[in-house]
Amino acid sequence: MTEALLELRGLRVSFRTEQGLVQAVDGLDLTLQSGEVLGVVGESGSGKSVSMLALLGLIDDPNVEIEGEALFRGRDLLKMGERELRGLRGRRVSMIFQDPMTSLNPVYSVGWQIAEQIRTHEKVPKRAAQRRAVELLESVGIPDADRRVGDYPHQFSGGMRQRVMIAMALSCSPELLIADEPTTALDVTIQAQILELLDSLRVDVGAAVILITHDIGVVAGLADRVMVMYAGRAVERATTLDLFDRPQHPYTWGLMGSVPRLDGDKPKRLAAIPGQPPSLISLPPGCSFAPRCPHRFEACDLTRPALEARASESHLDACLLPADARAAAHATQLAAARGEG
Repeated sequence: MTEALLELRGLRVSFRTEQGLVQAVDGLDLTLQSGEVLGVVGESGSGKSVSMLALLGLIDDPNVEIEGEALFRGRDLLKMGERELRGLRGRRVSMIFQDPMTSLNPVYSVGWQIAEQIRTHEKVPKRAAQRRAVELLESVGIPDADRRVGDYPHQFSGGMRQRVMIAMALSCSPELLIADEPTTALDVTIQAQILELLDSLRVDVGAAVILITHDIGVVAGLADRVMVMYAGRAVERATTLDLFDRPQHPYTWGLMGSVPRLDGDKPKRLAAIPGQPPSLISLPPGCSFAPRCPHRFEACDLTRPALEARASESHLDACLLPADARAAAHATQLAAARGEG
């Protein structure tokens, strides 16, 4: 086995508040290899973005507490100083943020902002950085890049601004690209174009990708592996093919059931997960998903299940349902979603 590009060990992120301690991320473990794409899926508040911001030192809050290890090429990011992190961010690890309009500076042209990042990490003349900016805009599909390099963020559409953010993230050929909800607020046609662009650039640059999304359908055609998060913890992790073929956790079933399907009969009603995610200040003592789970039983309220291999060695889940009961429960839920139950 080669050394992992990124390895998280027991990552915990908590915030001290007047109401109590908010456990935003609770003991997250993951391993990412070079060139691999990992999809991280879950509802808002599940800890997806916070975990990535924490490992890059981007949470500027005096009340935050971060524990565990985040090893990048064997070095712990959580123990690096700010100067060392600034040299790594944008050069070896880049992040595409959720909203490009608030991430781009409105008073500078997009070309200036891309060139600034290049010159921050590489000793190149201003004119050479500007030429690279034009090439990067061309590579992400922005037409007439020679002219548009001097335009400002407000002169681009939402999809084009996202392409600018991708160009900036790739400007220094990073080893790891973190894409945080890169298709949020874009229509489905532009979403497909952005995902296709990420996939092609990932192949060309050779970077590993962590794709964060609340839409489990987004990761289907792009990710090699998927990690499903709920209430700050990973509840299922598997290869993409295995996860979609044999999902094991009731929360994953709910996420899949809430996505419209083009194959098969049209369901009478799109399925929804009942209730709301729990408060991260006062999590239930057992399974965090138990209050919303239609298949809960007594042990779910008493024992917090660990993420373990139950279906296979490479497919981990955090559910206490026995294998036979789980298969029957999933079949019942699928029948209900099709209007058969």
